[in-house]
Amino acid sequence: MVHDVEVNWDNEAGVWCAVCDSIPLALECHPFDRLLERVKVAAHEILEINGGIEKDTQLRFKAVHEECIA
Repeated sequence: MVHDVEVNWDNEAGVWCAVCDSIPLALECHPFDRLLERVKVAAHEILEINGGIEKDTQLRFKAVHEECIA
């Protein structure tokens, strides 16, 4: 099963935000690579608690960084 993780930059807070509705999961962190590691660990723990992890379980990340420059 593939779990889609949406990652967005929160310019006001200065952190990356990751959300996955199918796990469910919501985390904030900076820098980006640290967030990815936190998501992997948390997703694994949540899936194990909720009945285990299927062999073909994958996390698919979609990252967006939008910024308005005046």
